[in-house]
Amino acid sequence: MDSIEQYFEGIHPVMAALIATLFTWGMTAAGAALVFAFKSMKRKLLDGMLGFTGGVMVAASFWSLLSPAIEMSEGERFMKAMPAAVGFILGALFLYALDKFLPHLHINFSRDEAEGVETNWHKTTLLVLAITLHNIPEGLAVGVLFGAVAEGYEGASIGAAIALAIGIGIQNFPEGFAVSMPLRRQGVSRGKSFWFGQLSAVVEPVAGVLGALLVIQIEPILPYALAFAAGAMIYVVVEEVIPETQRDKYTDIATLGFIGGFVVMMLLDVGLG
Repeated sequence: MDSIEQYFEGIHPVMAALIATLFTWGMTAAGAALVFAFKSMKRKLLDGMLGFTGGVMVAASFWSLLSPAIEMSEGERFMKAMPAAVGFILGALFLYALDKFLPHLHINFSRDEAEGVETNWHKTTLLVLAITLHNIPEGLAVGVLFGAVAEGYEGASIGAAIALAIGIGIQNFPEGFAVSMPLRRQGVSRGKSFWFGQLSAVVEPVAGVLGALLVIQIEPILPYALAFAAGAMIYVVVEEVIPETQRDKYTDIATLGFIGGFVVMMLLDVGLG
């Protein structure tokens, strides 16, 4: 781990953000590639994986984003938490706006349950767009945190940034499988199922680089940017991930998956940060 930290310390933060988010994208692709090895996926497994994803995202939102945002803010008491509160709300509103306007369809939802503006786009396209929506804040979070490290802010460390990238990468693995397998079940070829599965995370490197560039160029927004990513991630968990795990009889499995994901991310952040 020390050698990894030394490696990232020696390169530009924007490049570090790009490398880290390419890793998270690669983990999505690795998960999507499982469609070549399996013919189907049990609903119990899917709900457990989605729960795990939600747990990682919630833990990352606090341990990796909100807590550092509060720690690096100036002021005392309520004023110290104000930048984090404002950024958190703005992040949630940003995802709310995307959710209302961008056509998309959540996993295991029927075509007539598509959200956003009405469109005649294919169900496959809408499904990929739904996962892409929730990958935007993940990539942004990694980029912003690497940018914070570059600026030497208290509460932001290279270990914490690496831990966040690892945590998001871990939860992206089952997520890639959770996208490609339903597509395969709908009759899409294995090759196309893999393609669309990995494509859902291609936005992460873009968001990561933009996040790092933003905080480096405009330092005062850093606490707001960290909390913004946290608010966007929490919105995704509550609006998308959790509801999807409650549509069948495996809600307990999903809950245990959530607990497991939270603990894994917490241990990564505390242990490596």
